[in-house]
Amino acid sequence: MKNDKSILSNIRLDSIGRRQFSLGLASLATAAFLPGTGFAQSSAAAQKIADHFSSVKTMMGEFVQFGPRGEQTGGKFFIERPGKLRFNFEDPSPIRVIADGKNVVIGNMKLKTWDVYPLSKTPLSLLLSDRIDLGNQMVRDVKQESDLTTIVLGNKTVFGDSTITMMFDSKTYDLRQWTITDAQNKDTSVMIYNVRNGVSLDDKVFTIPYDEVRKG
Repeated sequence: MKNDKSILSNIRLDSIGRRQFSLGLASLATAAFLPGTGFAQSSAAAQKIADHFSSVKTMMGEFVQFGPRGEQTGGKFFIERPGKLRFNFEDPSPIRVIADGKNVVIGNMKLKTWDVYPLSKTPLSLLLSDRIDLGNQMVRDVKQESDLTTIVLGNKTVFGDSTITMMFDSKTYDLRQWTITDAQNKDTSVMIYNVRNGVSLDDKVFTIPYDEVRKG
């Protein structure tokens, strides 16, 4: 399960092409932290986008994930705010990722093994919170462009030097992608499509099989 743990520390959610995805990374690498009034104004505009995203309580769709070494997998994802998420990776990958509001588990269905992490100690807690509050010290950067708004959040007291970067469509406020970058500067991209918002999801989707987790 050593390689599977990168799923938690390196996740990118994306609905744009790989070319634009690469350009987005380049702009992030060269962006300076916006100081003073300019940063405050950008943060105010970004808060509107974050509030819109927070208002979407459920979403589901399909994804293609690109790992730190270029490996590619796909599957389906489900999100219910606050705190719930599920990634079902398609065959031949045996991996399941489930967050039930308290914990996050990574399960290997083939090996029957599970790794458990408190949700509050992972960057996913920021993404899945009931409301993304940009008025605190977690904001590392805000970058606004004509078609893209990038928000970088971090909290060293919770998950070390990891950061979560969210990129939104500046016009529709739709989430384009998220990135979680760990202390080793590794990240994973997950491109999403066929996304549906406001769907009704069964509670069983986010049920962690704790009996199996304890055995694993």
